[in-house]
Amino acid sequence: MSNSNRTGAAGERIAIEYLRAKGYTIVETNWSTIVGELDIVAKRDEILVFVEVKTRRRAGAEAALEAVTPAKHERMLKAVYQYLHEHDIDAESGWRIDVIGVALAANGRTRIDHVEDAFDW
Repeated sequence: MSNSNRTGAAGERIAIEYLRAKGYTIVETNWSTIVGELDIVAKRDEILVFVEVKTRRRAGAEAALEAVTPAKHERMLKAVYQYLHEHDIDAESGWRIDVIGVALAANGRTRIDHVEDAFDW
């Protein structure tokens, strides 16, 4: 596994722990389809939450959040609609896309920024 893959996997584990601590139920992780991948599918208060996790070393979590480009947003949205279709969930039901930025500092400190409903529709 490459360093970037290890960093990404570590960030996803941290994000899952963070979400659980905040009362989210993890439904699936690394759900993938031909149109894209969803890092985390979670549920909280009857809302389905699709979470994109971006992890960086030695940079602030905001740098990780900035890594969600318009192209990534478009792929994520396609993956969300595919997930809803494959799981027979009405696209008009309660769901949102969140982004979690994880910064892994060399001193062992971790910073997490969680943006709920990250995209302005």
